[in-house]
Amino acid sequence: MTRVVHKFTRNVPIWQPRVTPVDLSDASPEQLDALQVTPSNTKVSDYVLVLAHDPETLKVRSPLFNAIMYDPGGMSRAERELGAIGASIVNRCVYCAAVHADRHAKLERSTEVTDKIFVSGADADLSPRDKAILNFAIKLSQCPPEAGDGEMGALRAAGLSDDEILDLVLSAALFGWANRLMHVLGDPVRQEVTA
Repeated sequence: MTRVVHKFTRNVPIWQPRVTPVDLSDASPEQLDALQVTPSNTKVSDYVLVLAHDPETLKVRSPLFNAIMYDPGGMSRAERELGAIGASIVNRCVYCAAVHADRHAKLERSTEVTDKIFVSGADADLSPRDKAILNFAIKLSQCPPEAGDGEMGALRAAGLSDDEILDLVLSAALFGWANRLMHVLGDPVRQEVTA
């Protein structure tokens, strides 16, 4: 038995797809190429296996995701995760919020920031830099976006460079797209423990 998860947490739920994921043993050469599957790399998430139904898009999505979240320079990895968390909160994507809150906590070696965010949301008592990053990501993710001069001023006052602001814009925008796709393609669920 499973139940859909509705509360934000760092405990990453299982993502249950509504679309049958591609089976690696039956995948086309195009799908395998998009998945970049090699004999030593056969652990692929169900989410990515669902996206493999459209290998042309997946082949572009994965390098883009990796560049936005992992390329060196600009904003720190933890701060990029904070941008993803802000977008995921706005979009109510419990799964993405959990994944990126867990990553943020591991990168920072502390749960303090994500604990405060999950208790107080945009009103969380954070450092000026973290507060500016979270607020910008949240306001940029609103529909229509509400990020403006005030939010840019707060980023500048917190010491963010142009490269860091670009990384934040890209992180929040990436998750604006990914969150909505995750909602359509599946649900975050917890397995019920049976005695």
